[in-house]
Amino acid sequence: MAPPHLRLSRHGTLRFSRFPCQSMRRWISYRESAEVYLELLYKQSFVCLMQVGKAYAPYLRNFLKKLIVEVESIHGEVLDEIYELYADIITSLKDDQFVEKSMRVHKTITFLFPDGCIDLPSCPKSRKLMVPLQCSLNMLEGDTGCSIWPSSLLLSEFILSFPEIFSNKSCFEVGSGVGLVGICLAHVKASKVTLTDGDHLTLANMRSNLELNQLSTDTSLLESYEDPNVVQCVHLPWESASESGLSAFVPEIILGADILYDRSCFPDLVRILAILLNRRKSDSSSRKESTKGFTLDTKCNTNDLNDLTAVTSKGPVAYIATVIRNIDTFNYFLSLVEQANLSITDLTEAKMPFNLLPYMQSYDRSNMRLFTVSSKA
Repeated sequence: MAPPHLRLSRHGTLRFSRFPCQSMRRWISYRESAEVYLELLYKQSFVCLMQVGKAYAPYLRNFLKKLIVEVESIHGEVLDEIYELYADIITSLKDDQFVEKSMRVHKTITFLFPDGCIDLPSCPKSRKLMVPLQCSLNMLEGDTGCSIWPSSLLLSEFILSFPEIFSNKSCFEVGSGVGLVGICLAHVKASKVTLTDGDHLTLANMRSNLELNQLSTDTSLLESYEDPNVVQCVHLPWESASESGLSAFVPEIILGADILYDRSCFPDLVRILAILLNRRKSDSSSRKESTKGFTLDTKCNTNDLNDLTAVTSKGPVAYIATVIRNIDTFNYFLSLVEQANLSITDLTEAKMPFNLLPYMQSYDRSNMRLFTVSSKA
């Protein structure tokens, strides 16, 4: 939360919304040098910190960091006092960061199935699927793995709208976060669900969410049994994942939601996808078609499922839901996919899932895309 007189604009530029002392406004109106401006910023930040204590300290930390970066980027001189104040704020918050990051709230994501979907295998008799989750209050402070990302909602809707794709399939998710996608996979009776994340705190929170939804968890890499009520939780830092380390996993479907935002992670992510997508399960041809025996109401599902379920018969396939926040970043991902001899297809327009979250006003599907990735080999 920002203090009342210090603001970052929506474009990331620095500005004051008001000053507590009107004389300071008059003072800066005719003294425009950078040194005076920085000195004023320092005084205002210091006064704010002294007046309200730690209530605004996280904001001031981010504010001063932004200020220092902007001034240094134009080779300006930052006052020593600003550096010192920034260091003091970081030190004062150091002991509080773990407490802040561990703050959790409980939310319930309720998927509402439309009329006519009662015969859909994923649709409960009540036409309502409620998923309680423990998630973070503190996404802006870096606790991203315990937050509910928008594309995980889209991918969950896709799983529930097309359960035939995932039923009786071994599924593996990268960057599983709160575990919502895995819970939906277990609901549609995936034969095996493996959730992974590189952060131990996120994994602990994920296991809590699985237990909230009456699912057992397993951290062993040795057992190969398939039980839809047991979800495997695995610590998987992308940068250290190796082909030998991934040898225990032979998934038919790989999933990921909102994993395309940090381009520095793309080489490791694509390497993991390539390893998993180039695997072939020896008994895959003997598996029964997952669509057998299902009858869908035409009012509920107007999409042809045959082409989707046929993909996994040719080999593993990945489903990735994402918000394209920066086109250059996304194009970099596409270039790495091409270099890894993988193919990518945009399913968004052809296979948009049902709107199962009509009440969620903050959830905007218009800026999200759904892709499949598979091996060209």
